[in-house]
Amino acid sequence: MSDIATETPVTLSASAAKQINAIMAKMGKQDFLRVAVEGGGCSGFSYKFDFAESANEDDLVITRDGATVVIDEMSLEFLSGSEIDYANELIGSAFKIVNPNATANCGCGTSFSI
Repeated sequence: MSDIATETPVTLSASAAKQINAIMAKMGKQDFLRVAVEGGGCSGFSYKFDFAESANEDDLVITRDGATVVIDEMSLEFLSGSEIDYANELIGSAFKIVNPNATANCGCGTSFSI
């Protein structure tokens, strides 16, 4: 039997965890942030951010500083090795994915290709 990696295939930054907790506090619920990859967008695939009340059996569950993110098994194939971050920049604030698998990204940062 081979050793199974204990490292999480997707990580969550401290700033993303802080923002998720702030959103959940405003919503008054303890839900999850669901991150998924969908076909479409100007570069071929796009990231989707949504909220879920529960995790599915095959979801990867990531927890940091009280914030929880769930990622479905199919999306995980595209996100493995990525970091979910929250950027507060001059042009706006948003969740972003730092994805080493992406060979190209669109200007808005929500679409990518592999």
